[in-house]
Amino acid sequence: MKTAQKVAIVTGAGQGIGFEICRQLAAAGIAVILNDMDAALAQQATQTITAEKGQCMSFPGDASDLVFIQQMVNTAVTQYGRLDIVIANAGITLFGDFFTYTPEAFNRVMQVNLAGTFFLAQAAANQMKKQQQGGAILFTSSVTGHQAHKDLAAYGMSKAALEMLAKNLVIELSPFKITVNTIAPGATLTERTLSEPGYADTWSRLTPMGRPAYTADIAQAALFLVSDQARHITGQSLVIDGGWTSTSPQP
Repeated sequence: MKTAQKVAIVTGAGQGIGFEICRQLAAAGIAVILNDMDAALAQQATQTITAEKGQCMSFPGDASDLVFIQQMVNTAVTQYGRLDIVIANAGITLFGDFFTYTPEAFNRVMQVNLAGTFFLAQAAANQMKKQQQGGAILFTSSVTGHQAHKDLAAYGMSKAALEMLAKNLVIELSPFKITVNTIAPGATLTERTLSEPGYADTWSRLTPMGRPAYTADIAQAALFLVSDQARHITGQSLVIDGGWTSTSPQP
């Protein structure tokens, strides 16, 4: 992908899908502010990208905290002079039986997955609006926002809400040439999922394409949706799951 110099923020990017998105953005010549709650992970990820000659800055912290969100946006402008791309990837999964799910777990999932995304989009859009040169915002949803999955009622609800948020923001952001879309990954091989016994074998069996996604499969779709090639695509959700939502067998 060829692109002019741009600046991106990616949250929840210390490893897994978020890290690979940052890596590919940097390889495309985009300056990246890499956020993760875990400062050590964020620093390690940034060092890996800079070693590959990418332009990347570590910015650890809680991407659901409103003050911190504004600090990220301000830092992008202070360090690089602008903000063009925001990928709200930070999210948490708290499994739990519906009948005993606690208010504390529910509120934490909604704060990170919904409030963090909503207010990052708000802060980023206000900056892009000032710049008067458009921009691209991308949310990370999930196949569980499309299909029911046991013990993930709150999580699936939060991810479905992100897709509706993207649709609604088309009304608000299109006059300023800002696109807003979502990606909805299915089972993906990451550091976390590979630590689960049998994950790769189970999802290879359940996925019509015969394997879970690699992080690169998700990152390449993300890069397209925030690129100039997708400047007329907005309000859409792209499911990247090897066909699982068409058949939806449960693990």
